[in-house]
Amino acid sequence: MTIACPHCQSFRIQSKDYGKKVAGSLGTLAGAAAGFSGVLGGAEAGASVGAFAGPAGLLLGGLAGAIIGGIVGGSAGGLAGVALGDMVDTNVLDNFECRDCHQVFSASPE
Repeated sequence: MTIACPHCQSFRIQSKDYGKKVAGSLGTLAGAAAGFSGVLGGAEAGASVGAFAGPAGLLLGGLAGAIIGGIVGGSAGGLAGVALGDMVDTNVLDNFECRDCHQVFSASPE
């Protein structure tokens, strides 16, 4: 889809994507926090897997479980945040800026 500036008809348009950036960052932080709050469950699962290796396996397995929980939670939260931010960019914010005349506008619905 080619977007033209409604003011000067230029095709030199850039999208700002502020909604995606902010919501994606907040979603990642919230998801990582939720993942790390489930540290006990991840640590227990990791410890049970690492139990065959003795005390070192329990420690490393528990630590790995906690880290993986944070990574998975952060990824899921980030994806949800980006999807929400994309809806905000598309429907609420003036997401496009003309690089020639600096007019800010939203894409017209087709």
